Amino acid sequence: MAEKPENTMNIQWYPGHMTKTRRMIQAEMKHVDAVCEILDARLPLSSRNPDVGELTAGKPRLIILNRVDLADAAATKKWAAWFRSQGYAVLEVNAKAGQGTGRFATAVRELLKDKLAAYAEKGQTGKVVRVMILGIPNVGKSTFINQVAGRRTAKAEDRPGVTRAKQWVPVDRTLELLDTPGMLWPKFDDPQVGLHLAYTGAVRDEIMDTETLACRLMEYLGRRYPQALLARYKIEVEDADTGYTLLEKAGRKRGLVLRGGEIDTERMANILLDEFRSGRLGRFTLELPEDREAANG
Repeated sequence: MAEKPENTMNIQWYPGHMTKTRRMIQAEMKHVDAVCEILDARLPLSSRNPDVGELTAGKPRLIILNRVDLADAAATKKWAAWFRSQGYAVLEVNAKAGQGTGRFATAVRELLKDKLAAYAEKGQTGKVVRVMILGIPNVGKSTFINQVAGRRTAKAEDRPGVTRAKQWVPVDRTLELLDTPGMLWPKFDDPQVGLHLAYTGAVRDEIMDTETLACRLMEYLGRRYPQALLARYKIEVEDADTGYTLLEKAGRKRGLVLRGGEIDTERMANILLDEFRSGRLGRFTLELPEDREAANG
């Protein structure tokens, strides 16, 4: 019988190239007019580098809530309103399908309307606006840039850490984007943030125990989205169920029974994570503005 995974995780994920990225962002900040921060709509705060506020040095900020097709729609509206209340411009997009990306250039010019008006008064119409694009690994940054630019300029892959160098990408005659490598941060103040990032694949699966991760995700889904588990895996969530119990139930329903009646929970863990990340399991948001406010007292 397989042993139940321990309820601990050891995520080591701050490689040297991320330190270099931080230095590069600091050096390039003086060359840009605004900063566009791409977040995962399923976990807007957990996918937000807490160092960005310090690094951006007061530049105007546009928040992109990406992957809205995978997030709970009502929760996305709450997050958009929350960020606007904090003084940010906000766009909701599904970069993979191009949904919402066509409004980006207009949103940038609206964000910088005072600066552009000042340029116009000096007769500097047509001056190029430069926007730095920031985001953690695997948040869809390169896909977003390719959609906005209308061409395949940035390398986009569904795994973290692909973009390793800066590159300027022209959108039109008066708008350029600075693509930057994804940057995480050295320490989680809240371990839940690490879990959220791991659920969505923002850190490499090879550096953690996949089965433990899946148990934690099952525990969350059983508590917040039990109907999704019933619909997808045909399992009922009972009060006494742990994440591991739910993983076993789902594995049994999927026919993942090994010799001796043991459930192949490792294989079920990979199925769960794949179906969660692809959207086949449903649309989920892992945190809400009210959760944050409650945590802050």
